[in-house]
This record gives sequence, C-alpha cells and structure tokens, in this order.
Amino acid sequence: MPTNDHYDKLWDLIKDTRFGMLTHRHGDGQLHSHPLTTQSKNIDEAATLFFFIPKDGEIAQHIAADPVVNVAYANTDADSYVSVAGRASMVDDMAMKEALFNTMAKAWFPKGASDPNLGLLAVQIVEAEYWDVKDSKMVQLLKMATSAVTGNPPKQMADHEKLRVS
Repeated sequence: MPTNDHYDKLWDLIKDTRFGMLTHRHGDGQLHSHPLTTQSKNIDEAATLFFFIPKDGEIAQHIAADPVVNVAYANTDADSYVSVAGRASMVDDMAMKEALFNTMAKAWFPKGASDPNLGLLAVQIVEAEYWDVKDSKMVQLLKMATSAVTGNPPKQMADHEKLRVS
C-alpha cells in the first residue's frame, strides 16, 4: 500500500506538468487521448485527480460507458514521466468546482464555476508508475554510450516505482 511519501513523490512529479493526456476507450475498442489540465491541488487521501471537462462532450459520454482510463504525464524539462491508471467518474460538487476553478479554466468555461456545462471529472487512482531521471543529460548520454560499446544495458537511468493503490 502506498504511503504518504509515495503520494508526495507522485504529486511532486505531476504538479508542474501542465497537461496530462487522458486516454479512454470508445465503444469500438479504440483508445483516444485528450490533453487536460489537472485541477487538483494535491493527491488527496482518496488518491483522486480532478479535471474540468464539458458535461456534453466526448469524454463524459465515453467514461459513462467505460470508466477505465489512463492519464500520462511527461515533463521533459524535469525528465520525469508518470502513468496513472484509474477509474473515472463525474462528480457533482459545486463547492469543489468553486475551490478548483481558476482563471485558465475560465477560458473554456466563461460562466465560471456555475457554468451548467462545467463537469468535474474525478480519476480515482488504481495504479501509478513513474520514472524520475536525476542524472544530467551529459551523464545519461555517457551511460548510453558506454552501454552501446559494452553491450550491457545502462545501469539505472531513473528512479522507477509502481504504486498499487487499490
């Protein structure tokens, strides 16, 4: 079971990544991804991430039929990568919408937190995996060059962990 330290590490890797790619399945089995901005202020005790989406949009329609989703984050500046597998649901909580609503969200939902089409998508984390590279680009290149010459895979290029939440 993940500890608060695990959640803190996961949040540290997510919080500065502007967009996550939410992937959901269509009725024909095909996977589709959409860039979304994480609205959460942290990963709460329920291990849930929040996003604003249109209630009448494609994502809301498809997660109603199949709630299994993935959110992938890639912060190439920080050389960190996160994959979150979870279950999505729509949350009807005006107080939470108001608490999470911000200026950037107003661009998509000009009527504010009370916009009738503003949907709050909750992704309950089931499992998460991350890769966090600490080495500089030069050290990474040196490890890869050494590996190419020796034929041995590079020694640990990143901190890597899988977290099973539920």
